[in-house]
Amino acid sequence: MVHLLLFTPAGFFFLIFACGVAYDRRLIRNGVYLFFALLFLLVGVAGEVMQASPLAAAYLLAGPFLLLPPMMLVLAVFLIVNGVTMLRREGRSLANLLSLAAGVGIILFFALGLLALNTRWKPLELVVAPVTGVLSYVSFLFVCFLLYSFVYGRIGHRGAVDFVVVLGSGLVGGSRVPPLLASRLERGRAAFDAERAKGREPMLLTSGGQGPDEALPEARAMADHLIAAGVPADRILIEDQSRTTQENLRFSKALMQDRKADYRAVVVTNNFHVMRAAQIARREKVRAQVIGSPTARYFWPSATIREFAAVFLSHRVLNLGISAVLIALGVALAL
Repeated sequence: MVHLLLFTPAGFFFLIFACGVAYDRRLIRNGVYLFFALLFLLVGVAGEVMQASPLAAAYLLAGPFLLLPPMMLVLAVFLIVNGVTMLRREGRSLANLLSLAAGVGIILFFALGLLALNTRWKPLELVVAPVTGVLSYVSFLFVCFLLYSFVYGRIGHRGAVDFVVVLGSGLVGGSRVPPLLASRLERGRAAFDAERAKGREPMLLTSGGQGPDEALPEARAMADHLIAAGVPADRILIEDQSRTTQENLRFSKALMQDRKADYRAVVVTNNFHVMRAAQIARREKVRAQVIGSPTARYFWPSATIREFAAVFLSHRVLNLGISAVLIALGVALAL
């Protein structure tokens, strides 16, 4: 009985996680439930190990905390190297600077923390203490985001699909489909072919308007790309008015509802964009799950940081409120 009690908290959070996924697996807070389920599972395992070896249990619990500083430094170096690669391959822009800025920020935070610890200079402590609290909170949410993004991306969609919606992402040279968008189209075509292999007749819906530097709407170029790849033209719908992911999904929803009121769909985007697209799809009441296509490895870190920042700010009242409380507590503790 005692042994079972050790795993009760883990079981409780796994149950909440399972209920959340069953209710709507697009809920990002499912990642928080999963994180605590795994954390308490580790505590339960440590409790079992303690029966045989208290020292081994201590290593099991303390190990992650002892490894955290060197792992953060390794991560910082990786992000800096990745940031340089992004700048070389994708050009200079704020979005492409994100991984480099994150890596430099981690190094700077460690340096300031060590300086504050060694000097006990009060003004520096008043800066480091609240920043530590906010960064810990943001890091916790980021881990939950990554964890659930990984899980969500591997949950297959259930039931028949009437529409496969491919989200646009910009053209190259005003008319050509770039590799990032080609990856989405290939994933969409694979989902379309899989449905047809089951005897169904879904539609492929390309979604994307025309930017100021584009010779034609993204959706039209995407449709041409699919037709050239062998998709029948009469199985393609075009939504060519949208400018954002929210409009992609809202306008696509209207087209799908016009054709079938009780439609079911899958939405295709790149893997780094899956969770935010799922969040927006839920907000727009689109009856669809989101699946991801592969992305170049060097592109993934900056893109993932950008997506997390967008999700974080989509709950700005809650997250900024908690951050403000953590700042106040940090200042109070440092005084």
